[in-house]
Amino acid sequence: MSEESLAEALRVPPGPVDLSAWDPAATPAISGDKSDGEERLAALGPDLLDLATRVMASKESERPRRLLLVLQGMDTSGKGGVLKHTVALMDPVGLRVTSFKAPTEEERSHDFLWRIERAVPPLGFIGVFDRSHYEDVLIQRVRHFADDAEIERRYGAINDFERRLVDEGTVVLKCMLHISPEAQKERLLARLDDPAKHWKYNPGDVDERQLWADYRRAYEIALERCNTEHAPWFIVPSDRKWYRNLAIARLLREHLEDMGLGWPTPAGLDLEAERRRLAEDTVS
Repeated sequence: MSEESLAEALRVPPGPVDLSAWDPAATPAISGDKSDGEERLAALGPDLLDLATRVMASKESERPRRLLLVLQGMDTSGKGGVLKHTVALMDPVGLRVTSFKAPTEEERSHDFLWRIERAVPPLGFIGVFDRSHYEDVLIQRVRHFADDAEIERRYGAINDFERRLVDEGTVVLKCMLHISPEAQKERLLARLDDPAKHWKYNPGDVDERQLWADYRRAYEIALERCNTEHAPWFIVPSDRKWYRNLAIARLLREHLEDMGLGWPTPAGLDLEAERRRLAEDTVS
């Protein structure tokens, strides 16, 4: 399979989802090793910067655009790593990154999408959700914080919300960072072994590991129920960090390229008149 077909390789097909059929250590559509992957990621930097700047420039066009990158995955799957190594290749001026934690008392007093909608960046920006509205059909389902009827309602609300975003000119790129329990255990132990990572260690992550099968099933249902034509899911194998970072960079580039954005000239801007004004300007 050629590298050009990465989106096809990672896109979740319609129908039931069985995560056991997706190898978290695989490297679909990308050949080479870690060294090759890191070089290719760095080489993508100029393309991502250029394309992201075109999104910012679209604010001056008749139809401004926006891209929303949704990152979901079990603890240690690498959401922070993607932000550091992939998202950071783009101009921070045009980025809006939101990391969703447990909802506050105020947020719990509203519908679950209230805080999500408030975090959607204006058109002309690239938004990144580190965790997202999907927390409200994952942990809520596993921990029984909401009943079955409410969870069912939320699948439909999520699909409607994402449809509205797309209708407004948003590209919604949803990536599930798929990690194995073995890789997660290794990364948790690495945090204990490195004093610089102690602050990242949460004893509650070990408790959540005991519910691995429940979380896997919750993900499978969410991926199936919210895998739409306008906002499909992509499963990104994440046991290999270099592959995860490169794959999401490639998905970003492909989606940004598909937006077909050029360089707009703001309405009312007379280029020749502005050239004359500058030519006549005597300020030194």
